Amino acid sequence: MESVRVELFGKDPKVTKAISVARNISVTKAPVLVVGETGVGKRALSRYIHENSTRANSSYICVDCSADAQTVENQILGHREEETGRFVKGALEAANGGSVVFANIDCLEDEFQKRLHKILNELEDYDIDVRILATTTKNLSKLVGSGRFYRGLYTFISSNAISLTPLRERVTDLEEIARHFVQEFSEDSVSVDSSAMDKILGHYWTHNVNELRTVLENALENNSTGVLTEADLEIGEKKAVSMMSDDDSDGIRLMSLKEAEKLLIKKALIHTSENRTQAAKILGVSIRTLRNKINEYRNNGSAYFVNLR
Repeated sequence: MESVRVELFGKDPKVTKAISVARNISVTKAPVLVVGETGVGKRALSRYIHENSTRANSSYICVDCSADAQTVENQILGHREEETGRFVKGALEAANGGSVVFANIDCLEDEFQKRLHKILNELEDYDIDVRILATTTKNLSKLVGSGRFYRGLYTFISSNAISLTPLRERVTDLEEIARHFVQEFSEDSVSVDSSAMDKILGHYWTHNVNELRTVLENALENNSTGVLTEADLEIGEKKAVSMMSDDDSDGIRLMSLKEAEKLLIKKALIHTSENRTQAAKILGVSIRTLRNKINEYRNNGSAYFVNLR
C-alpha cells in the first residue's frame, strides 16, 4: 500500500491540528467527513486515517460519487454482470474489515442518499464491519438546510468533521511544498529564482496541491538550465484566458459549438439554482446526458463545474 506523504500537508497550525485530529480519530471506528477545496488533500488525509488505524492491513476502497449515478450505486452495493451473470461485490462488502471512502459524497443522487443511509445503519445485521470516510468540497450543513442533502446521511457522516485549509492561505507551506516538488521532479538539483517563487506565491491555486504539482512537473520537464524561472511557469495568463472564455457579459461573440454547449449548460444550472432535473428540461436533454456533460467539464477542470454539487 502506498504510504501517505504527510510532508505534502505542510506545517501551518491549522494543518497540523487537522492531522492531529485525524490521528486521534483513526483509532476509533467512527465515520469521518473531510472537507476542503479540490486538490487540497482530502483523499490523502482519508488514507492517512486508514493507515493509522487497526484496519491498516485490510481493504481500503474509494468510490467517487461524482461519477454516473448507476455506476456509483453498483460500485457501492455491487451488481451482476450482464454477460456472465457473475455478481461483483460492492465496496461495502468487499472492504469488510477495512475502510470505504465516499469521495465527493455531495454528488450522490437524492434518493440514493436516503437508501444509503438506511443501508449503513443496517450493516451490522449483515456482519459487515467497515469504517466510513467521506469527502466533500461543499458546506453540507447548508445543503441540508436547503433540502439538497439528506439530513440523516449528513448526521451519520459528520460527527467527526475535519477541514483542510486552502494552499493559497498557507504561504509558508506553499513555498515548502513547491520546493519539495521541484526537487522531486528534477533529476539534478534545480534552484528557484525569486521571480518564479513570487509568481508561485501570488497565484490563486484553485486546485491546490494537485495544480501546483502539475504546473511544476510540466515546468521542469524541459528545463535544462538548472534554474526555474518565471517564464517556465504556465500560470497566471492561462487562468485569465479561462476566466474570459467563461464570461459572455460582453454580449454575443464567436465561439465553438463545444464552448457554446458548456455555456448554455452553465446558464441553465445557474437559472435553476443548480437543480439538474429542471436544467435538463430547459435544455431538452435527459438527466443522464446532462450528468455526463457535467462530469466531462469537471474532469477537464472547468472551475464552475468542479465546484458544482
